[in-house]
Amino acid sequence: MNSIPATTSLFQSMKRFLAGGILAIGLASLGLGWANTAAIAADEATYYTLEAVPLPKDVVLEVGALEFLPDGKLAVSTRRGEIWFASGTEDQDLSKTQWKRFAEGLHEVLGLAWKDNSLYATQRGELSRLRDLNGDGVADEFETINDSWHINGDYHEYAFGSKFDKEGNIWVVLCLTGSFSSEVKFRGWCVRIGPDGVAVPTCSGIRSPGGIGANVEGDMFYTDNQGPWNGTCALKHLPPGKFVGHPGGNKWYENAPNMGPKPQDPLSGSRFMTEAAKIPEYEPPAILFPYQKMGQSASGIACDLTGGKFGPYQEQLFVGDQTHSTVMRCFLEKIDGHYQGACFPFRSGTGSGSLALQFSPQGDLFVGGTNRGWGSRGPKPFALDRIHWTGKTPFDIHKMEVQPDGFLLTFAKPVDPNSAGNPESYKMTSYTFIYQSSYGSPEVDHATQKITRAEVAADGLKVKLTIENLQPGSVHELHSDGVKSADGEPLLHPEAYYTLNRLPGQPLATK
Repeated sequence: MNSIPATTSLFQSMKRFLAGGILAIGLASLGLGWANTAAIAADEATYYTLEAVPLPKDVVLEVGALEFLPDGKLAVSTRRGEIWFASGTEDQDLSKTQWKRFAEGLHEVLGLAWKDNSLYATQRGELSRLRDLNGDGVADEFETINDSWHINGDYHEYAFGSKFDKEGNIWVVLCLTGSFSSEVKFRGWCVRIGPDGVAVPTCSGIRSPGGIGANVEGDMFYTDNQGPWNGTCALKHLPPGKFVGHPGGNKWYENAPNMGPKPQDPLSGSRFMTEAAKIPEYEPPAILFPYQKMGQSASGIACDLTGGKFGPYQEQLFVGDQTHSTVMRCFLEKIDGHYQGACFPFRSGTGSGSLALQFSPQGDLFVGGTNRGWGSRGPKPFALDRIHWTGKTPFDIHKMEVQPDGFLLTFAKPVDPNSAGNPESYKMTSYTFIYQSSYGSPEVDHATQKITRAEVAADGLKVKLTIENLQPGSVHELHSDGVKSADGEPLLHPEAYYTLNRLPGQPLATK
């Protein structure tokens, strides 16, 4: 994400980005994306409606974080330092939504978590606990839990905070200074703050996070954005003790004795998996989001733990994209002890730039948006949207699992065996991105895969694709336009992108 004045139009913003050499965006392709968004969103609405939640009058509600409270209220923080409580967000009639300001005077709250009758807020410079002691609905106690990381005053020094993990920790990912360098302690790091208020350095290598959240196993992930040492946006696992990509913050290892010795610097111009084979501490991205194809600014993370209330994608991760105003869907699996997986389009058309994601107890997905400082396809300067499953199941690829000789696809509805069993119904190419100190990367190392067999399971829900020329270390882009459902429907989203870091049981690629 890159800074522009809030009043600048999106086309002016893109021109500034291009003129400054900060972000490589083609205006023509972005315009084409706008033209397609309405049609795609209309099809998606058959299965998942998107409704705008009415916002409090005359309030700039640039949403930074969301959290549901035990009484059903939705806590909404703003980038301008306020926290609001909304009631009625789960009513069928959203026009009755009521708002009350709980707190103000904070510093860009990008994390909210509730525990023991207290609201924990991750601010730019600290983790705080807020309590309403007299029951009037307004915070009257503000307590600093931890402020051990530093800020340099740069606009880009964001701090995104998680929910509580199983051990009672809140994880905080800290953006680099200016998103390029680490000028003060622990910028470019992830820290865990325990119940005792002590921050434990957990991972190095952060560049410019957009969100953080746990999967169903409780393992923590964050999104990082395209830039130096990030060829494209990505979903990255945060295993304690690991280095996750950008070496700018590694100067602080002397302040983190629990982490062990500083890892060697990656070689600029290399590839992710080549460096993973050389640097034991390096954990490469679990899922790469191909630039423009799956967005430009990956953001908030939410795991579907609704038990089916949100449709067929239980336990998968949903990830926002701020620039494209979308929500993506991610399937993860572990190969040889490391996460990798596939991303799929899910829902487009949010009102502003998708930033914060939160599932409700009733099974809806709330998306908070803002476009200040960044352009977005969503035309509003800020928004709060509710995504609701209509009860109809879309015909989509549910899962994409790697096999030693191809991929196993699971569909959300039974397939037509003739079309799904025809290898000509599928097309696959592969590519990766340069792991380099320069900003971003084009797609490189292109290859074409030959799909030799497509075997449909008896239940009609699975198809095994046997594929020649798999390329470990590359994204495998699958298009299944020829596949129809048993009822003759085309796929709602025929594209899928699998980040094939490792083939099961095979050594790492070193190309």
